[in-house]
Amino acid sequence: MKQYNRVIQVMKENGGYATLGFLNQHVDVAEWITKTPYASIRRIVQDDRFFFKIRPGLWALNEYKKDILDRFEISDNTKSIENEKFSHTYFQGLIVEIGKLKGFETYIPTQDRNKLFLTKTLSEIADSTVIYDFTYPEIVSRAKTIDVIWFHENRLPHTFIEVEHTTDFQNSLLKFVDLQYFYSDFIIAGSNDRKREFESKININVFRAIRSRVKFIDYDNIARTHANLMEKQSLMSIW
Repeated sequence: MKQYNRVIQVMKENGGYATLGFLNQHVDVAEWITKTPYASIRRIVQDDRFFFKIRPGLWALNEYKKDILDRFEISDNTKSIENEKFSHTYFQGLIVEIGKLKGFETYIPTQDRNKLFLTKTLSEIADSTVIYDFTYPEIVSRAKTIDVIWFHENRLPHTFIEVEHTTDFQNSLLKFVDLQYFYSDFIIAGSNDRKREFESKININVFRAIRSRVKFIDYDNIARTHANLMEKQSLMSIW
């Protein structure tokens, strides 16, 4: 079977779509005559004769396009409310999975528990929707609205992550100001075309104390990280 046919087969078995990370784990590359099979998968899904891109790191078969867009309630209008909701939850889900692949416990807010990450709710992939009481109640109450938190095994926060798809950065940054005394990382996730807006906002004087600690990570980087970690996990499973 040709390489692209194997990718198509796995996508069909998954409903006509797949993340690149999923393909890295489920496409049988054992007989591929190449030293870089996962690079080959990345190349194959960019062949627009067979595939189309839904979001960074998420691909689907052309023959399933209408069904998939209907299933996820998204359209070619990238600025529709449905598309924005899908994008926010999709990247929130990728970040949860990245945290788990890195060995952290993952938390998402209770109000997000039933939001769909592809075919699963966020509560099905995150470790918890109940936050640890890691400090004073008023600070924990502030932290529990953050999109994703990665926790150390000692139940202290390692990383606070906010997905800013369309909303203003200020509210997220103010949460980080409240949490600045913890030895934790702060990440804003968003599309690359919002990076300049982020840089303008973080340079406001009120955010001076956290300016050097907040990272902006774009969606393409998140998708690549997810795929790479899934690839490493797949390689480790061989042993």
